[in-house]
Amino acid sequence: MKILLVEDEPKLASFVRKGFENEGYEIEVAYDGRMGHSLAQQQRYELIILDVNLPYINGFELCRQIRLQDPHVPILLLTALDSLDDKVTGFEAGTDDYLVKPFEFKELLLRARVLTRRHTEAARKHPLRIADLELNLDSKTVTRAGQRIDLTTKEYSLLEYLLLNRGKVISRVDIAEKVWELNFDTNTNVIDVYVSYLRKKLDKGYDTKLIHTVVGMGYVLREG
Repeated sequence: MKILLVEDEPKLASFVRKGFENEGYEIEVAYDGRMGHSLAQQQRYELIILDVNLPYINGFELCRQIRLQDPHVPILLLTALDSLDDKVTGFEAGTDDYLVKPFEFKELLLRARVLTRRHTEAARKHPLRIADLELNLDSKTVTRAGQRIDLTTKEYSLLEYLLLNRGKVISRVDIAEKVWELNFDTNTNVIDVYVSYLRKKLDKGYDTKLIHTVVGMGYVLREG
Protein backbone atom coordinates (compact mmCIF):
# COMPACT_ATOMS: atom_id res chain seq x y z
CA MET A 1 0.00 0.00 0.00
CA LYS A 2 1.30 3.44 -0.91
CA ILE A 3 0.80 6.34 1.51
CA LEU A 4 1.39 10.07 1.11
CA LEU A 5 2.30 11.95 4.30
CA VAL A 6 2.29 15.77 4.19
CA GLU A 7 3.94 16.98 7.40
CA ASP A 8 6.28 19.94 7.88
CA GLU A 9 7.83 18.76 11.17
CA PRO A 10 10.86 16.66 10.13
CA LYS A 11 11.05 14.66 13.38
CA LEU A 12 7.39 13.72 13.31
CA ALA A 13 7.54 12.96 9.60
CA SER A 14 10.53 10.67 10.17
CA PHE A 15 8.77 8.95 13.09
CA VAL A 16 5.63 8.26 11.06
CA ARG A 17 7.58 7.18 7.99
CA LYS A 18 9.68 4.68 9.93
CA GLY A 19 6.60 3.31 11.64
CA PHE A 20 4.78 2.60 8.38
CA GLU A 21 7.90 1.27 6.66
CA ASN A 22 8.44 -1.15 9.55
CA GLU A 23 4.90 -2.41 8.90
CA GLY A 24 5.71 -3.00 5.23
CA TYR A 25 4.06 0.08 3.76
CA GLU A 26 5.49 2.31 1.05
CA ILE A 27 5.34 5.96 2.10
CA GLU A 28 6.32 9.27 0.49
CA VAL A 29 6.72 12.48 2.48
CA ALA A 30 6.04 16.06 1.42
CA TYR A 31 7.07 18.89 3.75
CA ASP A 32 4.65 21.59 2.60
CA GLY A 33 1.19 21.83 1.07
CA ARG A 34 2.39 22.78 -2.38
CA MET A 35 4.66 19.75 -2.65
CA GLY A 36 1.89 17.54 -1.25
CA HIS A 37 -0.57 18.80 -3.85
CA SER A 38 1.91 18.14 -6.65
CA LEU A 39 2.54 14.56 -5.52
CA ALA A 40 -1.19 13.89 -5.11
CA GLN A 41 -1.75 15.04 -8.71
CA GLN A 42 1.04 12.88 -10.10
CA GLN A 43 0.35 9.56 -8.37
CA ARG A 44 -2.39 7.48 -6.84
CA TYR A 45 -2.18 6.73 -3.12
CA GLU A 46 -4.20 4.30 -1.03
CA LEU A 47 -4.10 6.78 1.89
CA ILE A 48 -3.19 10.45 2.33
CA ILE A 49 -2.23 11.82 5.76
CA LEU A 50 -2.21 15.60 6.09
CA ASP A 51 -1.01 17.95 8.80
CA VAL A 52 -3.23 21.03 9.12
CA ASN A 53 -0.65 23.77 9.73
CA LEU A 54 1.38 23.45 6.52
CA PRO A 55 3.39 26.07 4.63
CA TYR A 56 1.91 27.49 1.39
CA ILE A 57 -1.33 25.46 1.44
CA ASN A 58 -2.84 24.47 4.79
CA GLY A 59 -4.21 20.99 5.38
CA PHE A 60 -7.87 22.01 5.19
CA GLU A 61 -7.45 23.64 1.79
CA LEU A 62 -5.19 20.86 0.53
CA CYS A 63 -7.82 18.33 1.56
CA ARG A 64 -10.44 20.26 -0.45
CA GLN A 65 -8.19 20.38 -3.51
CA ILE A 66 -7.38 16.67 -3.36
CA ARG A 67 -11.09 15.85 -2.97
CA LEU A 68 -11.85 17.72 -6.20
CA GLN A 69 -9.53 15.46 -8.18
CA ASP A 70 -10.13 12.23 -6.23
CA PRO A 71 -13.42 11.96 -4.33
CA HIS A 72 -12.62 8.49 -3.02
CA VAL A 73 -9.05 8.41 -1.70
CA PRO A 74 -9.01 8.03 2.13
CA ILE A 75 -7.70 11.17 3.86
CA LEU A 76 -6.70 11.52 7.51
CA LEU A 77 -5.87 14.86 9.15
CA LEU A 78 -3.17 15.11 11.83
CA THR A 79 -3.32 18.27 13.89
CA ALA A 80 -2.84 19.91 17.25
CA LEU A 81 -6.13 21.75 16.71
CA ASP A 82 -8.65 19.81 18.77
CA SER A 83 -11.66 22.11 19.07
CA LEU A 84 -15.03 21.00 17.74
CA ASP A 85 -15.01 23.85 15.20
CA ASP A 86 -11.64 22.67 13.86
CA LYS A 87 -12.92 19.12 13.52
CA VAL A 88 -16.05 20.35 11.73
CA THR A 89 -13.86 22.35 9.35
CA GLY A 90 -11.79 19.25 8.65
CA PHE A 91 -14.77 17.03 7.92
CA GLU A 92 -16.38 19.72 5.78
CA ALA A 93 -13.13 19.90 3.80
CA GLY A 94 -13.53 16.21 3.00
CA THR A 95 -11.37 14.32 5.48
CA ASP A 96 -12.41 10.80 6.50
CA ASP A 97 -10.79 10.86 9.92
CA TYR A 98 -9.13 13.25 12.35
CA LEU A 99 -6.30 12.42 14.79
CA VAL A 100 -5.14 14.98 17.35
CA LYS A 101 -1.45 15.42 18.21
CA PRO A 102 0.29 14.05 20.19
CA PHE A 103 -0.70 10.52 19.28
CA GLU A 104 0.58 6.96 19.56
CA PHE A 105 1.71 5.43 16.30
CA LYS A 106 -0.34 2.30 17.04
CA GLU A 107 -3.51 4.40 16.93
CA LEU A 108 -2.49 6.02 13.64
CA LEU A 109 -1.73 2.59 12.18
CA LEU A 110 -5.09 1.24 13.33
CA ARG A 111 -6.98 4.16 11.82
CA ALA A 112 -5.01 3.84 8.57
CA ARG A 113 -5.90 0.15 8.30
CA VAL A 114 -9.58 0.81 8.96
CA LEU A 115 -9.76 3.61 6.38
CA THR A 116 -8.01 1.66 3.65
CA ARG A 117 -10.03 -1.49 4.33
CA ARG A 118 -13.29 0.43 4.07
CA HIS A 119 -12.10 2.09 0.87
CA THR A 120 -11.06 -1.23 -0.68
CA GLU A 121 -14.35 -2.89 0.24
CA ALA A 122 -16.36 0.02 -1.15
CA ALA A 123 -14.30 0.17 -4.35
CA ARG A 124 -14.82 -3.50 -5.09
CA LYS A 125 -18.59 -2.99 -5.08
CA HIS A 126 -18.39 -0.58 -8.01
CA PRO A 127 -16.92 -1.16 -11.48
CA LEU A 128 -14.07 1.04 -12.70
CA ARG A 129 -15.29 3.23 -15.56
CA ILE A 130 -14.19 5.82 -18.06
CA ALA A 131 -16.42 6.91 -20.94
CA ASP A 132 -18.18 3.72 -22.13
CA LEU A 133 -15.41 1.42 -20.87
CA GLU A 134 -16.14 -0.62 -17.73
CA LEU A 135 -14.01 -3.05 -15.71
CA ASN A 136 -15.80 -5.21 -13.14
CA LEU A 137 -13.45 -6.06 -10.28
CA ASP A 138 -15.54 -8.98 -9.04
CA SER A 139 -16.14 -10.82 -12.32
CA LYS A 140 -12.84 -9.65 -13.85
CA THR A 141 -14.67 -8.70 -17.04
CA VAL A 142 -14.18 -5.72 -19.35
CA THR A 143 -16.76 -4.17 -21.66
CA ARG A 144 -16.85 -1.18 -23.97
CA ALA A 145 -20.18 0.16 -25.20
CA GLY A 146 -21.69 -3.01 -23.76
CA GLN A 147 -19.46 -5.31 -25.81
CA ARG A 148 -17.28 -7.74 -23.89
CA ILE A 149 -13.53 -7.51 -24.49
CA ASP A 150 -11.35 -10.52 -23.74
CA LEU A 151 -8.00 -9.65 -22.15
CA THR A 152 -5.04 -11.70 -21.03
CA THR A 153 -4.13 -11.62 -17.34
CA LYS A 154 -1.38 -9.07 -17.89
CA GLU A 155 -3.53 -6.90 -20.17
CA TYR A 156 -6.23 -6.91 -17.50
CA SER A 157 -3.73 -5.90 -14.78
CA LEU A 158 -2.38 -3.09 -16.97
CA LEU A 159 -5.88 -1.78 -17.71
CA GLU A 160 -6.86 -1.94 -14.04
CA TYR A 161 -3.78 0.11 -13.09
CA LEU A 162 -4.51 2.69 -15.79
CA LEU A 163 -8.15 2.93 -14.68
CA LEU A 164 -7.19 3.37 -11.04
CA ASN A 165 -4.96 6.26 -12.18
CA ARG A 166 -7.23 7.60 -14.94
CA GLY A 167 -6.40 11.15 -15.88
CA LYS A 168 -2.85 10.86 -14.54
CA VAL A 169 0.28 10.38 -16.63
CA ILE A 170 1.85 7.05 -15.67
CA SER A 171 5.50 6.43 -16.47
CA ARG A 172 6.87 3.16 -17.86
CA VAL A 173 8.81 2.76 -14.61
CA ASP A 174 5.60 2.97 -12.56
CA ILE A 175 3.88 0.44 -14.82
CA ALA A 176 6.83 -1.95 -14.62
CA GLU A 177 6.93 -1.76 -10.82
CA LYS A 178 3.18 -1.96 -10.20
CA VAL A 179 2.04 -4.32 -12.98
CA TRP A 180 5.14 -6.44 -13.66
CA GLU A 181 6.64 -6.00 -10.17
CA LEU A 182 10.15 -5.59 -11.49
CA ASN A 183 12.81 -2.94 -11.91
CA PHE A 184 12.47 -1.28 -15.27
CA ASP A 185 14.92 -2.34 -17.96
CA THR A 186 15.35 0.54 -20.37
CA ASN A 187 16.38 -1.92 -23.09
CA THR A 188 13.01 -3.67 -23.17
CA ASN A 189 9.86 -2.51 -24.93
CA VAL A 190 7.49 -4.87 -23.13
CA ILE A 191 5.44 -1.98 -21.68
CA ASP A 192 4.95 -0.39 -25.10
CA VAL A 193 4.03 -3.76 -26.60
CA TYR A 194 1.30 -4.40 -24.04
CA VAL A 195 -0.04 -0.86 -24.33
CA SER A 196 -0.26 -1.47 -28.07
CA TYR A 197 -2.19 -4.71 -27.41
CA LEU A 198 -4.63 -2.82 -25.20
CA ARG A 199 -5.08 -0.05 -27.76
CA LYS A 200 -6.05 -2.55 -30.44
CA LYS A 201 -8.62 -4.18 -28.17
CA LEU A 202 -10.04 -1.06 -26.51
CA ASP A 203 -9.75 1.80 -29.01
CA LYS A 204 -9.85 0.24 -32.46
CA GLY A 205 -13.16 1.04 -34.14
CA TYR A 206 -14.18 3.70 -31.61
CA ASP A 207 -14.20 7.45 -32.29
CA THR A 208 -13.18 8.30 -28.72
CA LYS A 209 -9.66 7.09 -28.01
CA LEU A 210 -8.89 6.37 -24.37
CA ILE A 211 -5.20 5.40 -24.20
CA HIS A 212 -2.83 8.27 -25.00
CA THR A 213 0.94 8.54 -25.19
CA VAL A 214 2.61 11.51 -23.49
CA VAL A 215 5.94 11.78 -25.27
CA GLY A 216 8.89 11.39 -22.94
CA MET A 217 6.66 10.78 -19.91
CA GLY A 218 4.47 7.69 -20.34
CA TYR A 219 0.78 6.96 -20.85
CA VAL A 220 -2.54 8.35 -19.67
CA LEU A 221 -6.08 6.97 -19.76
CA ARG A 222 -8.53 9.78 -20.54
CA GLU A 223 -11.39 10.71 -22.85
CA GLY A 224 -10.14 12.38 -26.02
